Amino acid sequence: SGPLLQGAKKRNSLDLLELSEAELEEQFVRGDGPGGQATNKTNNCVVLKHVPSGIVVKCHQTRSVEKNRKIAREILQEKVDLFYKGEDSDVFKEKKASEKQKQEKKRRARENLERKKLFKEMQQLDKE
Repeated sequence: SGPLLQGAKKRNSLDLLELSEAELEEQFVRGDGPGGQATNKTNNCVVLKHVPSGIVVKCHQTRSVEKNRKIAREILQEKVDLFYKGEDSDVFKEKKASEKQKQEKKRRARENLERKKLFKEMQQLDKE
């Protein structure tokens, strides 16, 4: 269930478990990746751990520590919700619905491609 742990898009519409600050351990570390001196000299990457479940989130999406703290908490909240509720979690249901839509879109695209191929073949036969 690795990809299911990715962040969801509509956080406010989800009924997620609440996290208390007492259950969290927070660290600020140097981020990795591109950015050169700006990345190498600042500790703006947030590592957030939910102690009871052992889930760890690392967030370095922006240069702002405060924004990274907020994003890390949102991601952690979704992961903890998924961890405890499993398939009953809104995050899980939203991810499954998204996957289903994606598969349907691929199926329609394949059907359209087949129709185009058949149409071209028919045109070739008509010319001959």
